[in-house]
Amino acid sequence: MTVLIAGAGIGGLTAALMLHQRGIRAQVVEQAATVREVGVGINTLPHSIAELADLGLLPRLDEVGLRTRELRYLTRTGQEVWRELRGMHAGHEHPQFSIHRGRLQKVLYDAVIDRMGPEAVLTGLRLSGFVQDEGGVTAHFTDARDGCASSTLRGEVLICADGIHSVGRRQFYPDEGPPSWPGVVMWRGATEWPVWEDGQTMAIAGGLGGKLVLYPIAPAKDSTQLMNWVVNIRMADPSVQPPPPESWSKTAPLARVLPYAKRFHVPGMDLEALVRASGAIYEYPMADRDPLPRWTHGRVTLVGDAAHPMYPVGSNGSAQAILDARCLADLLARCEHPREALYRYELERLPKTAEVVRTNRIGGPERVIDEVEKRSPAGFDDVDKVLSFTEREAIVKGYAKMAGFAAKKTKGNVKH
Repeated sequence: MTVLIAGAGIGGLTAALMLHQRGIRAQVVEQAATVREVGVGINTLPHSIAELADLGLLPRLDEVGLRTRELRYLTRTGQEVWRELRGMHAGHEHPQFSIHRGRLQKVLYDAVIDRMGPEAVLTGLRLSGFVQDEGGVTAHFTDARDGCASSTLRGEVLICADGIHSVGRRQFYPDEGPPSWPGVVMWRGATEWPVWEDGQTMAIAGGLGGKLVLYPIAPAKDSTQLMNWVVNIRMADPSVQPPPPESWSKTAPLARVLPYAKRFHVPGMDLEALVRASGAIYEYPMADRDPLPRWTHGRVTLVGDAAHPMYPVGSNGSAQAILDARCLADLLARCEHPREALYRYELERLPKTAEVVRTNRIGGPERVIDEVEKRSPAGFDDVDKVLSFTEREAIVKGYAKMAGFAAKKTKGNVKH
């Protein structure tokens, strides 16, 4: 069997490694001319790190990423609403990693090239269409630079791992329209910075109108480490204004971002100085798409953001793409016919990811700070009198259970 994979992102590369591990040939085709370390920070959860560990990638991840120890939810002014241990500190068998997205992608890419050979990833080719027949799929690709040249590849299966603007998804749902946008703009940056707290802690602060996310994404060296920050602000009414263009490389001037960053306070962190020191600041719209009724059509299916783009809430985007890859590879190795495997993959993964998409739209675990702000916008003397420990725990732990990464045992969660 040969499996064609359109897209060399986290989902596509993980799928290739999973298939190779099970003795199935995979051919990855990427539209970018080179696989570069683009993006900023992401968090990858223990249930997905377990899959990467099974691929033998844990030592490499430790070299370029950071094992997260604790997460704190704060109000906009820095009052603590909830804190909890993460990863192995919370009883998981595997860590949570805070890591630069591009570095995670590079770890996966290097493993593909090392294990499958330099021709395993073809670059500079954009999927333009495909045709199915009883024996397989013929996929057509054009030169991503000018569209003047084309290539054709043949396989038994085509996996579309080509992101939120997936060609495969558009071929199946041509009238779907643009992504859904709630009016939120995200600004992201990273810079070397003096170690904050223990160098393994992340914080999410804010409320209904906007959020700040702060966490290190590389091991500390000489008392500094790469610190990642995100500011999310609801800037527009999406019913009257379309979302800004999505781009990995769109930058924003400091003067546009700084007034919003100064809204937040995190104890022990000079946010204004951090943002000023960050150099390039990247701007993205926060976008997702409605869950689909089907991902699989014959011998073609969707993976990751092509299947279920979701708001970056609860650290679930990359994790769900990795879980997609594992499920699909297992079924392709086990089932008698590729179409059966793709059908069973959809049955297993679509309902679970659809629930994550819907829950992220109402705030996911970050809803715990939204609820506190809603009830006490001016702050509090005792958070338990605003939102009880039981209510806060139900929001945060309920999300972890729904998304599949609840710890089997709890170690040292602090009652705040």
